[in-house]
Amino acid sequence: MNAKPHPLLGVSAALKRVEEDLNFAARSDAKVLITGESGVGKEVVARLIHHRSSRDRGPLVTINCAGVPDTLLASELFGHVRGSFTDAYTDKRGWLEQAHGGTVFMDEVGEMSPQMQGLLLRFLENGEIQRVGSDRRQTIVDVRVITATNRRLIDRVEAKEFREDLYYRLNVIRIDIPPLRSRPEDIPILFEHFIRQCSARQGVVVPRISPDALERLVGCQWPGNARQLRNVAEGLVVRARNGVITALDLPRDLFAVGPHASTGANESHEPPLTRVDTLLDRMMSDRESFWTAVYEPFMSRNITRDDLQEIVRRGLQLSEGNYKNLPSVFNIPADDYKRLVSFLRKFQAHSPIQHLHTARAELRERPTPFRRAIGE
Repeated sequence: MNAKPHPLLGVSAALKRVEEDLNFAARSDAKVLITGESGVGKEVVARLIHHRSSRDRGPLVTINCAGVPDTLLASELFGHVRGSFTDAYTDKRGWLEQAHGGTVFMDEVGEMSPQMQGLLLRFLENGEIQRVGSDRRQTIVDVRVITATNRRLIDRVEAKEFREDLYYRLNVIRIDIPPLRSRPEDIPILFEHFIRQCSARQGVVVPRISPDALERLVGCQWPGNARQLRNVAEGLVVRARNGVITALDLPRDLFAVGPHASTGANESHEPPLTRVDTLLDRMMSDRESFWTAVYEPFMSRNITRDDLQEIVRRGLQLSEGNYKNLPSVFNIPADDYKRLVSFLRKFQAHSPIQHLHTARAELRERPTPFRRAIGE
């Protein structure tokens, strides 16, 4: 049985509407589509729906559709039979079979390829499972399907990148989770919860947060939403001096202007730093490694695949379009080249090498750190 999740934490009217929607969804067995930016808590809402439903004694299987290469996703979802591909030494049940009698939560469903979308649609129509490599349908499973995405799927439908029939199959009950910056009154409650949680995990006394530090936290844009807030809380627990978190303890990159920040007066008249700019600046100016500046936030889903693709594109501009020069641009050992390329291919973040003759002109439009990177 799955551990019972914490209830939603916050006092905002927007969060109360989410609470009402998830309670409504829990009373039915209909498919649910949860939308919202990365890090807002879509998985938390999915878990609450499951545990408040009649299926709470059944399994809850969570699938990150963007975290599994498309070549393996069909096998993981539907299972496979022995000998269907290299290393398939035995028959294997897929995640959908494992979730029989319970719920399957498919996160980042918008990242599915057209082929996988077709396979999922066929399953949703009749509940039949056909394992990879099998010439017959194995069984019918009883699962409740909850999906989530940080994309506007209707836009992908219009762009012919997502099947319209699948979209309407999934979008029976819709729950939209607003970003953290639109409900700042929830930040103190969430932050206190994360501080207590992290302190207990590390076995230290719960630090007190000073009023000035809390005020600055509430004023942040939080592009990574609650997940970013949790990560900041964990770092602050170990940095707290004399049991108090002050404004001086807050991470310096927390206040970089993000893609959602308002455009206030800019005394330097330079374009504002985006989230991608900030990460690149850490590698270009601070000489931080790609593995800590970019890889770790991506794997913890604090940045999106779009962010990762843009970072790679900018890196290729600085390396004259040569992937073999990326290790030096990204401050990683040359021996890590194969690991880097493998990672980018796995998450489809490699960038086509084209239009690179405009690279230097484009970089000249970026803020000072990137002009330094091209020797200006």
